[in-house]
This record gives sequence, structure tokens and C-alpha cells, in this order.
Amino acid sequence: MVQKVIDRFCIALSMVMAACLAVMVVLVFGNVVMRYAFNSGITLSEELSRWLFVWMTFMGAIVALKERGHLGTDMLVGKLGPGGKKFCLALSYGLMLYICWLLFSGAYQQTLINWDSTSAVMEVSMAWVYAPGVVFAVLGGMMLLTELLRLLTGQMRDEDLVMVQESEESPHGAGQA
Repeated sequence: MVQKVIDRFCIALSMVMAACLAVMVVLVFGNVVMRYAFNSGITLSEELSRWLFVWMTFMGAIVALKERGHLGTDMLVGKLGPGGKKFCLALSYGLMLYICWLLFSGAYQQTLINWDSTSAVMEVSMAWVYAPGVVFAVLGGMMLLTELLRLLTGQMRDEDLVMVQESEESPHGAGQA
């Protein structure tokens, strides 16, 4: 049930990221054409594109966290038994939750500090630049807690204990069929 909600939410995030990317492309390309062809430009193009990029990056980090798509290495953990893998996975979840807390507290403080400051061009609260850190920390923390609970209650399969996905370019799979 929870996994279906997370899956659907990540699909929705992927659609929002695609829309952000499309808007960014149109804004930047339109601004380049306007500058070179008409010696003018779209004033909010750079600022809005930068803000969309920040939001898109944090949304992508949420999707990558769900898909276990972040970089990692399994050189040590892959050689451990199930108990060692479970310990290392629980330790890594704990560390990631701590980092989410650090990100949350810092981004939240920056959001509050910049609440009344406005951007130069769009004249929108600068809190919107720091808010994606808060959103990522909360959603990422919830995903990590869900996975940690699955691990601690024994609902996680042994194949899921190593959180690294093999890359298609990886030489490890070269000899396997």
C-alpha cells in the first residue's frame, strides 16, 4: 500500500520534472534567440530557470532515492553475510536520516530567514529557493524511515540488502549472460 503511494508520487514527480525541464528549455532558448536576433531578452528567464533547476534537482534526488539510483559501492558489503548486510544497511539508513535532519534544519532556517526577502527580477520570496531542501528532507526522510522499518521488521528480501544497482557500463556483468 505505502509502496504504491510512493511509486505513484514518484511518477508524478517525474512528470513535474519533465515540465520544469520543458519550461527551462523554452525560456533559455527563447532568451538566446531574443538576445541575438532582437537585441532584447526575457527578463525573468535566468532567474526562473535557476529556480526550476534547483527544484528539479531535489525532486530528482527524491526519485533517485526511491529507485536506489544514487552512486554507491558494494565492494565490502557484497562480501558480507545477511547479518552484516542488514547491519550495514541499517547503519546507512541511520546516517542518511541524520543527513536529512541536517538538511532539513539548515534549509528550514534559511527558508525562514529569507521569507521576507524578494528576488531581484520576479520579486518573489527567496524562501522558494530554500524550500526544496525542506521538501526533500521531509519526503526523503519518510522514504528512508519506511525502508528502515521494512528492514527491522524482516520484510526486506536478501536481494534488497545491497542498495547498489549495477550499471550497464559496468565491467562486472561482462562475463554473465
